[in-house]
Amino acid sequence: MSSTIDTAVEIRPFHIEIPEEQIDDLRRRIAATRWPSKELVTDRSQGVQLATLHELAHYWENDYDWRKTEAKLNALPQFTTEIDGVNIHFIHVKSRHENALPLIMTHGWPGSVIELLDTVGPLTDPTAHGGTAEDAFDLVLPSLPGYGLSGEPVEVGWDLGRTARAWARAHAPTRLHPLRSPGRRRGRRRHRRDGAARHPRAWPASTRTCSCRR
Repeated sequence: MSSTIDTAVEIRPFHIEIPEEQIDDLRRRIAATRWPSKELVTDRSQGVQLATLHELAHYWENDYDWRKTEAKLNALPQFTTEIDGVNIHFIHVKSRHENALPLIMTHGWPGSVIELLDTVGPLTDPTAHGGTAEDAFDLVLPSLPGYGLSGEPVEVGWDLGRTARAWARAHAPTRLHPLRSPGRRRGRRRHRRDGAARHPRAWPASTRTCSCRR
């Protein structure tokens, strides 16, 4: 996997390494949770059941392997850049196949780029996953402002439209043209309308929901 980034526009390489004391502190705080009393019903009409919360807390305290996730992130080319006063983290993976279609993918809300990691291999190297070179994409995977490894906004207004405009600006130094964005109908319309309005050369005339095959 490779990446082509223009460092003249303040694109900074990024590597994550959470100090062990922070992980230990998180586990201590989970262990110190003050639990409410058990619900009075057998269904979820009173909210998430206490047993479910106990199971979730036990997993995060004892079983979750952050270092494994950290290694998966660090195995990919990561970068940060500032957009509208917010430090934005993104992953940029360039396919080894020529004429790969540029694609920017945004994780769910709430969520993080971690939910997209399993798509990187099949999308950037489809021939290794039963596809053809014509199925290849160059990927940009940004972290939404306030989520994951991106910074927090200092003002309100980061709606779908502003995010689409920010992504149009963010992808420019990666030299990926034209850029596609998958999404449901509402997201596609907003990406097309707001992204194309500000950066008409960077966006295709039609943006569609993508699959691994084009």
